[in-house]
Amino acid sequence: MKKSSEKSASNGTEKKATSMAKIAQGSKHAEDLGVIFEDLLKDIYWAEKHLTKALPKLAKAALGENLKAGFEKHLEETKIQVTRLEQVFEMLGKKAQAKKCEAMEGLVKEGEEAIEEYEEGFARDAALIVAAQKVEHYEIATYGSLRTHASLLGFDEAAAIFEETLNEEKNTDVTLTQLAETINEWALHPEEAQA
Repeated sequence: MKKSSEKSASNGTEKKATSMAKIAQGSKHAEDLGVIFEDLLKDIYWAEKHLTKALPKLAKAALGENLKAGFEKHLEETKIQVTRLEQVFEMLGKKAQAKKCEAMEGLVKEGEEAIEEYEEGFARDAALIVAAQKVEHYEIATYGSLRTHASLLGFDEAAAIFEETLNEEKNTDVTLTQLAETINEWALHPEEAQA
């Protein structure tokens, strides 16, 4: 009885190792997809960690209380997402490693430029939403690709993790769109604003 429980406990570990071995020994295409998957994982890990430093600046710069709260909420989600990425690295038997994400660095810089270039007000809030939605769209594209690659490579647990994060990013994008509908109006007609 003990041997069968030991055997079933080790099956999960063996399955992951077998999947990685298939990539290493398999076709050139599977190997290439595995490399792309790992690069994307390192890229988004850097991006999310970088975003945890940027979101407090966006929250501080926002005039609208709902926008400020939205940035603060997404900061907490992003911290959890970083932890999830570390879990995926662990599942793969890899040390969590970041690879500088030039795209995220540029997108965060756009948000910082909006803070510097525009005076505090709802017009600046509108610019912050644009910058934040660019970030969300980048994350949606990345997590969608990671989920698909993980499924194809047999990393079903990782695919489920990416699906959860992907849904959070999509929800954040929807929230930003809803906030923009009001904030854009207030940018045009500040006298109607109710911060």
